[in-house]
Amino acid sequence: MLKRIAPDQLRLGMYVQEIPGPWMNHPFWRGSFKLEKYEDLKTLRSAKIEQILIDTTKGRDIVMEDEPKPTAPAADESTPETAAPATVERPAEASRPRQAKIVVQVGAEQERVQAARVLTASKKAIMTMFNETRMGKALDVRQALPVVHEITASVARNSGALISLARLKTADDYTYMHSVAVCALMIALGHQLGLSPEETRQAGIAGLLHDIGKMAVPTDILNKPGKLTDDEFTSVKKHAQAGHAILRGVDGIGDAALDVSLHHHEKIDGSGYPFNLKGNQISMVAKMGAVCDVYDAITSNRPYKPGWEPGHSVKRMANNQGHFDETILEAFIKSVGIFPTGSCVVMQSGKVGIVIDQHPGSLLTPKVKVFFSALTMAPLPIEIIDLATTRSGDKIASHADPAKLHLPNLETIWASAAIV
Repeated sequence: MLKRIAPDQLRLGMYVQEIPGPWMNHPFWRGSFKLEKYEDLKTLRSAKIEQILIDTTKGRDIVMEDEPKPTAPAADESTPETAAPATVERPAEASRPRQAKIVVQVGAEQERVQAARVLTASKKAIMTMFNETRMGKALDVRQALPVVHEITASVARNSGALISLARLKTADDYTYMHSVAVCALMIALGHQLGLSPEETRQAGIAGLLHDIGKMAVPTDILNKPGKLTDDEFTSVKKHAQAGHAILRGVDGIGDAALDVSLHHHEKIDGSGYPFNLKGNQISMVAKMGAVCDVYDAITSNRPYKPGWEPGHSVKRMANNQGHFDETILEAFIKSVGIFPTGSCVVMQSGKVGIVIDQHPGSLLTPKVKVFFSALTMAPLPIEIIDLATTRSGDKIASHADPAKLHLPNLETIWASAAIV
């Protein structure tokens, strides 16, 4: 039974189903958990929260009015209470349908700070969730919901901000940040395809959990800096079926997550794995997962190779006949841009810059931060050019290869540009 109670009615052993307010504004990354630590009890009681939702079927009930409320851990705090539960009425407005929240779109510069916070919190949550799975603990899909909610909100405000920042991975956090990035890409693609909010949410959950099966792969293989042997690659390929087996036993898991975990490495021409499915044998959401998984993988630094520049990656994917569904890939390119945020480009004037924002509905006129000249091979004063509004007549000529231009570490430039 779900009950809304005041923070001072909390007791150890209760099951917290929901804490109101933004997920990142309180220290509990899980959306729901059993209250077992006195430190957590003190934190919740002192928080500026009017009500907390508990589930009495999964933990102890509220204290009777005549029973004293503990101020320190009691010897019997770990045992469920046997007293009859008091009835707590839900506020009348809680039962009313919620109105759709209006999301105001903002520029990438405005969203980057919030997007960085979302990424940091999401990585922490996914690391904990995945590592618990590696240790054999049961996965609770509700733990993923706050992560998906915050990523969805950030993508709605400005999709390029979070997606571009999610590319900046390290070897140690690649698997976790890859899952967060694919979640964001799936949500952005779902919006572009016109999926319903629930379908988009399920696609986001599927993206977040698509690689959960890698927790069954030995870490020395998963993090190997060099090329894998045939046997090691065979071991890695088993993660699709391992992930499906893990998720199949999870209460409340959706069909999309099961489908994507098993089929995100299938290809349209039948050359993928694990079942060599082709064409319409592959569901739409699995086709979405394939596109989003590959894009983030090839644009990110891996233990064994550096990532490709985003714009170059989109071009390579478009030329890779037989791998992706053309309709899904076209929608994906529209969602990230022909010159995705974070791309290195050279202008007709010879100026070189990084794409820092997109204009919805205008794939060829992003906002570019220029910093280098391909003509003089020398740095330029930093300048932001909005190709949708500028009258200079300058246009993007092509993607730029940072290596050929002998540019410094592009990720360092992009990170500083993102901070600015």
